[in-house]
Amino acid sequence: MTQPQTAPICLVENHNEQLTVNPKAIEILDRISQPVVVVAIVGLYRTGKSYLMNCLAGQNQGFPLGSTVQSQTKGIWMWCVPQPTKPEHTLVLLDTEGLGDVEKGDPKNDSWIFALGVLLSSTFVYNSMHTINHQALEQLSYVTELTELIRAKSSPNPDGIKNSTEFVSFFPDFVWAVRDFTLELKLNGEEITSDGYLENALKLIPGDRPRIQASNLSRECIRCFFPKRKCFVFDWPTNDKELLQKLDTISEDQLDPKFREGTKAFVSYIFTYAKIKTLREGIKVTGNRLGTLVTTYVDAINSGAVPCLDDAVTTLAQRENSAAVQKAADHYSEQMAQRLRLPTDTLQELLDVHTACEKEAIAVFMEHSFKDENQQFLKELVELLGEKKVLFLLKNEEVSDRYCKEELDNLSKDFMENISTYSVPGGHRLYMDMREKIEHDYWQIPRKGVKASEVFQSFLQSQAIIESSILQADTALTAGEKAIAEERAQKEAAEKEQELLRQKQKEQQELMEAQEKSHKENLEQLRKKLVQEREQLIKDQNMMLEKQLQDQKAFLEEGFKKKADEMNGEIKRLRHNIEDMKQNTGSVVDHIVRGFATVLSAPVLLVAGAIQGIASLFRK
Repeated sequence: MTQPQTAPICLVENHNEQLTVNPKAIEILDRISQPVVVVAIVGLYRTGKSYLMNCLAGQNQGFPLGSTVQSQTKGIWMWCVPQPTKPEHTLVLLDTEGLGDVEKGDPKNDSWIFALGVLLSSTFVYNSMHTINHQALEQLSYVTELTELIRAKSSPNPDGIKNSTEFVSFFPDFVWAVRDFTLELKLNGEEITSDGYLENALKLIPGDRPRIQASNLSRECIRCFFPKRKCFVFDWPTNDKELLQKLDTISEDQLDPKFREGTKAFVSYIFTYAKIKTLREGIKVTGNRLGTLVTTYVDAINSGAVPCLDDAVTTLAQRENSAAVQKAADHYSEQMAQRLRLPTDTLQELLDVHTACEKEAIAVFMEHSFKDENQQFLKELVELLGEKKVLFLLKNEEVSDRYCKEELDNLSKDFMENISTYSVPGGHRLYMDMREKIEHDYWQIPRKGVKASEVFQSFLQSQAIIESSILQADTALTAGEKAIAEERAQKEAAEKEQELLRQKQKEQQELMEAQEKSHKENLEQLRKKLVQEREQLIKDQNMMLEKQLQDQKAFLEEGFKKKADEMNGEIKRLRHNIEDMKQNTGSVVDHIVRGFATVLSAPVLLVAGAIQGIASLFRK
């Protein structure tokens, strides 16, 4: 990132039960082009969430800790800091307002804050007190509302948790931080890890009582939505109540050693294992992309809609793909300007540079674009590069034309100023000798460019009347010799015209061949991109299938055969989807590539025509 934030800033303000995005926070995100690792923490108010986030920022102070029963953080606060273990990434810390604050009028706001934490983060930390028990799981009822608050696709999802398999492909990793934990980590008399403690707590409990069903639903949601889970338990920071009220000012050695140990383990885990924020289909989120997601989600909430990942990605794609077109076009212009020395000796020299720069520009676009439906933005880029190519061709001709005329004017200046001296007996031979010398010297000049022949042909045409006049005035020649000289001059002029025509035909052929080569390379890059996208889709589906099979096995082991059987339909659907995508990848990609090939098939003669048309305007 350019400059680290020195202090947190409010990202989403929660005021009068209305969520508002802070433009200044979005400006900070817009300046971050690096991939972001986003860690969000949620939990009941006054449970020490802000302290953990300050530890991740490497600071004692930053997010307000508070020392009263009032919730200090309203909305969502953001702190962007360098990721210590990943230099090319930015760590975005999101501290959310405390859930269950009695001062809040509408508890629905808690649900939206919880949902935003899930949507925006790559690691989602749930912070609670004392133990993971029935009460703790009941307090985590927000997780059971996610199917009502979030949609993966634009179409509604009536079946709730049973059809929320796709959440797995974009939901964050889940970390449960248990504070002020005083129990021994033992199960049936044997020591267990904190992770084992969490997994045991998430096992479903037999029974039909409403309270059991409520806590089981939270368990099931956590297991279904968050495939990667981790647990940390923390001792009391200190037994000194006065010190507890000023954790942001005391030194580390005043804290309980076990608490310090737990905190260091938590921080180390986040720095080592917290992943880049990634959307479905492997789309990596940068700071500026995160800003777009925040705005899109909050706008949806305020409009009374349910935030939808597909809609957010579509909005993001429109913005990102437009920027990718501009970035690719700028790369082309910069590289052409750097590599070209105008005028080029031949048209092919310019076309070779163009082909290389266009290929790079398409690669830049492919790297920064995603979900380019119907190749709308790729088509826009190809057209834009075509226009830029025409302008470089015209500029090349213009520079060559000007240079050739200047050099020819210098060579023929004395010749033209003394043209009258050749209107004497024997003057025609002297005139031809001098003109041949000018021609010889002209063709010795290096790098005249693509207009060299045309400019010299124009010079010869301007000399036709002068030559004829000198020839007729030369009394040293007979009428027959004059007729032969006239015939020879006409024949040479016709040959020069034919030579110029052949050169133009050759240049048109070079244009067509270069265009065909560009088309093939563009289509190959498109094919590669489409295959990668299909492979990522299959990977996402395989991940969902693997998660379903793991959950089904776990339910069977815990004695919940009915729940395991209910998963068969979804498992069958996923397997069918994967097999179908594997079998049809080639045909689907071929169909898309063929469709785009027709867009690229406009005859190159139209390009040549455009060059000639614009060139005629320049000449006027």
